[in-house]
Amino acid sequence: MTEPSGETAPEAPEDVAHEDAAPSAGPEEETTALEGDAPAPQEDASGPEEETAGGEDGKAAGEAAPELSEAQAELAAQRELRARIEARKAEKSGPVAGGTKLSGTAADLLAAVRAVEGGSASGSAFFEAAPEPPAAPGPQEAVRPPAPATPAHVPAVAPAPTAGALAGVREVLARGGAPEALASRTAAALGERAAEALAEDPWRLLTVAGVRPEQADGFARALLGGACGPDDPRRTVALTVWLLDRAALQGHTALTVDEVRTGLAGHGVPDPEQAVETAVSEGAVLLFQEEDGPEEEAPEDREEAPDGSGEETGGGAGDDGPSEPPLLGLDRYALAEESLAEGLARLVRTVTPEEWDGGELERAVGGHGLVLHTGGEAARAEPSALAAAARERGLRTLVTVHAPERLDAAERAAGTAVPLAALLSGTAGPGRDEEGALALDLLVVLDAPQLDVETGALLVEALPDGCRLVLSGDPDVLGAAGPGAVFADALAARVCPRVASRRPDPGPLGELVSGIGIGELNQVEAPGKEVVIVPVRDAGEAVHRTVQLVADSVPRAFGLSPEDTRVITVGHGGSAGTRALNAALKQRLNPGPGRFGGYDPGDRVAYAPVPGRTVAGTVLGADAEGLRLRTADGEVVVAKERVESALRHGWALTAHQAAGGRWPAVVAVLPGDAAGGLSRPWVYTAFGRAERHLSVVHGVDQALPRAVAEVLAPARTTRLRPLLTGLLAVPDEE
Repeated sequence: MTEPSGETAPEAPEDVAHEDAAPSAGPEEETTALEGDAPAPQEDASGPEEETAGGEDGKAAGEAAPELSEAQAELAAQRELRARIEARKAEKSGPVAGGTKLSGTAADLLAAVRAVEGGSASGSAFFEAAPEPPAAPGPQEAVRPPAPATPAHVPAVAPAPTAGALAGVREVLARGGAPEALASRTAAALGERAAEALAEDPWRLLTVAGVRPEQADGFARALLGGACGPDDPRRTVALTVWLLDRAALQGHTALTVDEVRTGLAGHGVPDPEQAVETAVSEGAVLLFQEEDGPEEEAPEDREEAPDGSGEETGGGAGDDGPSEPPLLGLDRYALAEESLAEGLARLVRTVTPEEWDGGELERAVGGHGLVLHTGGEAARAEPSALAAAARERGLRTLVTVHAPERLDAAERAAGTAVPLAALLSGTAGPGRDEEGALALDLLVVLDAPQLDVETGALLVEALPDGCRLVLSGDPDVLGAAGPGAVFADALAARVCPRVASRRPDPGPLGELVSGIGIGELNQVEAPGKEVVIVPVRDAGEAVHRTVQLVADSVPRAFGLSPEDTRVITVGHGGSAGTRALNAALKQRLNPGPGRFGGYDPGDRVAYAPVPGRTVAGTVLGADAEGLRLRTADGEVVVAKERVESALRHGWALTAHQAAGGRWPAVVAVLPGDAAGGLSRPWVYTAFGRAERHLSVVHGVDQALPRAVAEVLAPARTTRLRPLLTGLLAVPDEE
C-alpha cells in the first residue's frame, strides 16, 4: 500500500497494466492495479440492504436447519448434553423456548408493516382501529426467508408435524389472515397442539422463523379483535423473548434490562418495566445480576471512608450495588454459558500438574488443564508442534479446526487432526467412552475465536476429567457467527495461562495485517504484487473490476485458477454485496440456467449445514434426493426443500463466512455503500484471508483508514467472563 506521498508500487507483471488513481483517493488508493481493461459504465450505487457484516453475516451462515441425514451423531451428543442441562433446569425456574426472526408476507399484515415502518402509524396504531374481518390468504410471492435465530451447532430439529396438526394450524392462520406457507414452520415450532396454542396466544407466531412483531400484531388483531392491546401480557412476553433472540443474531447471550425496556418501548409497549417483570415472573426470560470482581463483603466487614462519604475502603462493591448492570437472557444461552464455565473449571481442577520440557507453550500445558494461545497465521505452527510433542509423550492427542479446508492433508489422513463439526458429530476423532466422553488426554482447538457458546459447551462437556485443553487463535479476527465470545471472555477472565506467540506473519501481507491489528494502515513494499489497490467510483464498477480480477488478471499474474481466489465483501445486500457479486461471477465463470434450484454443476457454493458454520463446496449435480455437493468433508446431499435456505453461491463471501478459511488470493470489495459496515476487525479478517495476493477493490475513500484506526467491533454482552472469574479466581492471600 502506498505512503501518503503518493508513490506508486512497482510495475505489475507482464500483460498487467497500470490503473489511474482516483483524483480524490486516499493514499492507499494510489497503487498499481492488476486490471487494464476499460472501466465499466458508471452505475448508481444502491444502498446496502439491512444486512451488515454483523447481522446478515451471522444470518447468512445460518439460514437453515440441519439435515438429519448429516447430523444424527451430532444430535445424539446434543441430546446427551441437553439431558444434563435439563437436570439443572429442574432446579431453576423454567423459561419457555425462545422465538426467532423475520419473514412472512400476507397482504393485510404487510399493510400494517408499511404503515408502521413508513411513519404513518405508530407501533400501537392498529389497536386503536376497529377490527376488520380477516382476509383469506391468497397466493404468496416467493420470498427468500431471512435466517432463523437458531445459533450454531444446536439446531432445533422437530419431528415432522402430522396431517391433523397442519390442518388445524392452516385453519387458525387463515382466520388471522396469515399466509398458509407458515403452516409447516408453525406446527414444527409449536408442536402437535400448535393450533390451540396459537388460538389462545396469537403472539406465539413470533416463535416462528421469519415473523416480525408488526405481523404478529396484525395476526392477533384479526383473531382477537378488541380483546387485545399493546399492553397485553401475551404480547409483551413474546416481544421480550423476540428481542433477546434478535440480540443473539448479533452475538449477545444477554442484554441489559435497560436495553430490553428500550426495545419494548420502541414496539409500543406502554409500561416496559412491568413487561420485563411479567416476562421474568412467567419464566420466559431469566434475570441475572453479575458482579465484576470479588464477592461483596458483608456489611459488618466494611469500613466507612474517613471523610464520611460512605464510600467503602474494603474490596466489595460500592453502596450503589454491583458494578455490572442486571441482565436478561434466554435459558438456552444461560445454561450453555454456565455449562461451559463449569466444564472449563472442571478441566482446570482435575488435571495433575506435570513439568514438561520445551518452550513456553509446552511448559504451560504440562502444568495446567486450560491454556490460551494467541497469535497470527504463523503462530498456528506452535500448537501443532505441541500436539506432536504430546504424542511422543504417549498422550492421546488431537487437533481440531473450524474449517475443514484448513486441515493439513497428512494430519487428516493420520487422524491426528479433524474438523470440529466432525469431532462433535462423531464422524471423526477418537470416539467416546461408555460415559460419552472423548478418549483424549489433550485437545488443541485452532481458530478458537470462531467458537460460539453452545458449540463450546458441547465440546467441553465431551472432554473427560483430566484432559488438557488448549484454545488457540487470533484475538483480532471477527468473532463467532453464533452468540457468545468464548475465546475473548476466557482471555479477559485471566484464570489460566495465556501464551502469546512471538512469531510475526511473514512478507508484505503479514506486515500489512499486523499493522491493521494495532490500528495502522501502513505502506508495505510489495515487489511481487502481493498487495494491489484497485480504485473504483461506484458499486457497478466494483462488480465489474472484481469479475475481471477473479476471472483474468489474478490467474494470469500469479498462475492461479479462479477457484483459488475468494471474494470478500461487507454484506449480502446492496449492489456490490455477495448476491450481486455471485450473480456476476457465475455469469462469467460458470454460466447456466440454474436448473437445479438456481444452481448448475460446477457452481461454487457456501453451504450452511447448521446455522453459524459455512462449508465451501462445488455443485456436482442433482437427483431425487437433492443437490449433490463436493466439499472438503466429501460428497454431501442437500435435500430439495433445503436448497433455498441452506445454500448461497460461494465465489463471494462475507468476512464472517470467510473467517476460518484462507486462500491463495483474496479480492476484498469495498464499495462506497459499504463504508458504514467497516471496522478494524472486519478489515483485519478480510485482508488476512490471503496467502499470496490481496486485491482491494476500493471505493470508500478515507473510510478505510478511519475504520482501521478508530472503529472497533461492538462489544458482545455475555456472562462467561464473570462466571469463569467466580469459579476459578485465585483467592487473595492473607
